[in-house]
Formats: sequence, structure tokens, C-alpha cells
Amino acid sequence: MIFSLSQKLRLTQIAKTGCVVAALSIGFASSALAQEKHRMTLAEQMIQDMKDGKLAAPGADDHVVQELIIKRNIPITYKYINILMNTPNAFGPGVACVTCHNSQDPSKSYRGLDLSTCKGMIEGSTEKPKNALFVAGKDPKRDILIRRLRNNRMPLGQSFDNPTYTPAHMLVKNWIADGAKNDAHFTKNVLPLFSTANAFGPSTPACTSCHMSNQEPPSFHELNLTTHAGIMLGADSVAKGVDKSTKVIVAGNPGASFVWQHLAEDRMPPGISPQEPRDHPNTTILSAWIKQGAKCD
Repeated sequence: MIFSLSQKLRLTQIAKTGCVVAALSIGFASSALAQEKHRMTLAEQMIQDMKDGKLAAPGADDHVVQELIIKRNIPITYKYINILMNTPNAFGPGVACVTCHNSQDPSKSYRGLDLSTCKGMIEGSTEKPKNALFVAGKDPKRDILIRRLRNNRMPLGQSFDNPTYTPAHMLVKNWIADGAKNDAHFTKNVLPLFSTANAFGPSTPACTSCHMSNQEPPSFHELNLTTHAGIMLGADSVAKGVDKSTKVIVAGNPGASFVWQHLAEDRMPPGISPQEPRDHPNTTILSAWIKQGAKCD
């Protein structure tokens, strides 16, 4: 077949256009493949992480929850949280949370706290003084709900039914409320309590038997309760640095002070042994739900 000059030029243009279209097609295909690769499923991501050696070695506390849920930021549903609130032993040996906290009526439910509904959890306790349990979207580790599931009452191991408003307790609480001053009252009446056995409960050791210096060992959390300076320095001042130590006293605010929290607040469920792991997998999941916004749907 013989083509004219004009026909040959036309065929050349068509060929060039075809190459461009083909090239564009290849480019779009490559882009689509890249996007598809970027949108790996959770299962595919886990397999890839295993191949890359990114998964933590097994055996650590809460390993499965950390690796499969927390690290991959899987959305936690309120439906699961509601199951936890209604299930015995959900956070360690003990009754279900809703056994004691199922209504906003303080005559029927401790502190007027309703843990049977999402609305009740968000509103917190209704009996004065009213308290929210957490701030949605924030790390709740220091908030009431999570610390009551994690923090053991001090001195370690004392029964939940030992009173927390004894004269000794009140001396510490009022000292903090009055500004946590290093004065004669503190030296004579408050400081000796920390070094006295049975000061905050029967058959309990002195606080300073575990917290006597800012070195660990022997002092737990590098907390020194033998001096005003040591108390105000706080915990973990060596591990974190003095400027970043964990403050255990907030002058003027007992409720925000770790010393008072540990003296006055019982770990939940009531009666749980201090030997039970503090970071139960379900506590970790509950924290994740709060950090994700505590969504009720």
C-alpha cells in the first residue's frame, strides 16, 4: 500500500499521540498501584511489619493489645466499653463496675455515678462535689476513671474499708490545702506521719519504709518522704531529671496531689489485690477509647 506525504504525516501524528496516551496510561496505572499499596489493610500491614521486624518481641505485658490495637489505632467502640462496664473481672478480679455505679441517684449508686450508659460516663459523678471522670480526646492516665483502675491505695495492701478521713489523713490533706508549707506545723505534726507505722491504717508500714530517698533502689519511684525538700521534689527525679520529675504535691490542691490520691483513693474493683497488674489490657483499651474522643456511637 502506498501513502501520500500528507497521509504519512497524519500516521506519524497518530503514532505519537498513541505513545503519549500509553505513557499516561502507564503513569496512571503506576499511581493507582502506589495508592493501592498505601491503602494496605490492617492484616497486610501486620504481615509487612512482621517481615520488617517492627513487631515488638512477645512476652511483654499487654503485648497483644499494644501490637494489634493500640499501635494501629483501631477505633474502639462504645459497645465494647459498655460490655466492660457490665462484666465481672473485666479489669481484674472483682465485680462488674455497674454493680455499684448504675444510676445518677446517689441514694442508689455510689457517688451518683452511672457507668451503665455513655452519657453517664461522660457526665461523671453527680453527688457533690461533682467530678468528671475524664476529658474526651485527652490522655486519661491521671484522670479519675483510669487512676482508680490503676493506682493502689497507700500504704500498699490495706483494705478498702479502712477509713480515709482519720485525723492523720486530715492533717495531710489540710497541710496540702493550706499551701504545703515548710513550717513548724509541718515539721511537728505532718512529717512524722510519713515515718510512723500504722499512721494511715492498721498493720501498715511507715511510708518511708518504701519511700526514703531519691535513689531507686532502694526507694520506690525515687520518692523521698523523709524531708520537705524530698516531698516537693517529687518522684523519678533521677530517671526523668529534676526539672521533669513527677510532682506528688500540688500546693493548695489535695485532689490533684498524688500523695493525697494514693492515701485516700481505693483501686477498683474494691478489694483487688495490689499484686494484680496495674495495666490490664482492658484498662489500656478503655484509655484508648477516651483518647479517641469517647464516642458513644
